[in-house]
Amino acid sequence: MSKLVAFFSASGNTAALAKKLAEAAGADLFEIRPAVPYTREDLNWQNKTSRSSVEMSDHSSRPAIEPVSVDIAKYDTVYIGFPVWWYIAPTIINTFLESADFSGKKIVLFATSGGSGFGKAVENLKNSAPDAEIVEGKVNPSPADIKALAQI
Repeated sequence: MSKLVAFFSASGNTAALAKKLAEAAGADLFEIRPAVPYTREDLNWQNKTSRSSVEMSDHSSRPAIEPVSVDIAKYDTVYIGFPVWWYIAPTIINTFLESADFSGKKIVLFATSGGSGFGKAVENLKNSAPDAEIVEGKVNPSPADIKALAQI
């Protein structure tokens, strides 16, 4: 069973968890990178005109990403990590899911958050990977949670 940990990290917190999960799961690691990196101003959720606010207010937004350099077809399980924005996954995660065929894959979500849970993350990602099984993992996983996620 081949595993991949794919992640988007705006500040480095999700990246740190992704590395720990990849090590625990014996999985390959892939960073989902925006074609245009986010700046601090882009991430200012209190500014309704910031890039992240504009993207998240339009659920059809699909920020461009750098080319996906891994062959998704060779993985059975794909862990996807992200910071929770507006109670869902950032729309860049939809871009990633729509960039490849995830049919028949198990997608396990993990996230970082300053205080909220997954909210409607699974529901908002299902249309981007309709033939995959999307599993809600953990938000801010502890070392024990990481060990449990690695067994999925």
